[in-house]
Amino acid sequence: MPSTTKSGSRFLTKLTVISTLGGLLFGYDTGVISGALLYMKDDLGLSAFGEATVVSSLLFPGAAFGALLGGRLSDVLGRKRTLLVCAMLFLVGALGCAVAPNVEVMVAARIILGLGVGAAAVTCPLYLAEMAPAERRGRMVTINELMIVTGQMLAFAINAALDAVIQDPHVWRYMLAVATIPAIALFVGMFALPDSPRWYAAQERLGDARAVLVQSRPASDVDRELTEIAQNAERERNEDRGAAIRYLHYYPWMRRLLWTGIGLAVVQQATGINSVNYYAPTILEESGLGVSASLVSTIAVGVTSVIMTIVGIVLLGFVSRRRMLTIGFVGVATSQAALALVFLLPQSDFRSYVILAAMMVFVAFVQCFIGTCVWLLLSEIFPLAIRGFAMGIAVFVLWSTNAAISFLFPVVNSALGSTGTFGIFVIINIASIVFVRKYVPETKGRTLEELEDQFRDSEFVPADHEHTTSA
Repeated sequence: MPSTTKSGSRFLTKLTVISTLGGLLFGYDTGVISGALLYMKDDLGLSAFGEATVVSSLLFPGAAFGALLGGRLSDVLGRKRTLLVCAMLFLVGALGCAVAPNVEVMVAARIILGLGVGAAAVTCPLYLAEMAPAERRGRMVTINELMIVTGQMLAFAINAALDAVIQDPHVWRYMLAVATIPAIALFVGMFALPDSPRWYAAQERLGDARAVLVQSRPASDVDRELTEIAQNAERERNEDRGAAIRYLHYYPWMRRLLWTGIGLAVVQQATGINSVNYYAPTILEESGLGVSASLVSTIAVGVTSVIMTIVGIVLLGFVSRRRMLTIGFVGVATSQAALALVFLLPQSDFRSYVILAAMMVFVAFVQCFIGTCVWLLLSEIFPLAIRGFAMGIAVFVLWSTNAAISFLFPVVNSALGSTGTFGIFVIINIASIVFVRKYVPETKGRTLEELEDQFRDSEFVPADHEHTTSA
């Protein structure tokens, strides 16, 4: 029997498209700065420290504390209303960035944007994971990752297009203002969607939970899944009605999962992917290309991200999560080693384009095998009682790590050179392989409730366990 009816499939498609506009904004707002920075640093008189501050302020304190805010709000207000809050933060932040008269206002606006980015990064995957049937969960959640990299690609392409069309040193303001369009679309679109059945059940609103399941499941599956969700929610309420922090104190298995989630957040960012996303035009310009050529060349990085994310989404239907991550980190370490060696070549246009090619290979491995998996695992491994809180903590760590690497990258690159910098990333990614093999559980092919039962009863789901259903 099909997992969803035709009308249910249409409902899930509409839900995915609208809610992942948060991911699109996440990608655009983090990617647009790479091109805007080339003009902004002169227009606003940015020093090297000011440049690093403008880039990293969106990440920390913005996105890092936005993740904590999003986790808490998603538990209290629900997933839907939290995404409405995110849309308003995106809109206000984008407008503030576009009209900023000085560095101080720019940093403040970037922090507001970061709050939206961090909250959306927590809430979008949670919402999709809780709305999806088990066999569609993997692909629905990773559509959010596809929208993130699509947003980054659009940022690179729009930066290059505006640079070509608008001959004005203030062109960076137009680049940043474009983000208001999807922010408005997200705000309007979320009014047409319900909250997730898991959140309704946690609030003892089983009628609302049933109404959502009826829209997206065959009638024969609704009662079974509603019973499973209700029993899980009731068990969580009976165990402890206190705050999530008390659950973590009482239950070692929950603490273990939280530490695993934190580790996943760190290793995803430790790939160094955002050193490319934020500084690719700068790296290429310093390698000998002009400003316009660097902006156009960066589009290739964005296109690679989108294509390989699609490939990764397809592979998730056939390959286990742990295996995906292992392949990804091996590929990343290898491509970064090659990138480190390419920087030793004499400066020339040929060297610049070989550097671009090596960056594209590196990005391909991250987006295909790691980016698609980490956000999915973070949306799957936490039990309902602490899901929003734990997701918030993990994403707080993710954005804090992102901010630290983004802030330190130009400093370390200046001190050690590109070869030394990417050599450090190689060592870090080898260590990440060890972490994945030792600590990351397999989640493929199980409902969220089945996973929670499994985690209660045993250390981990069996490694690399494959199922015939796709997820």
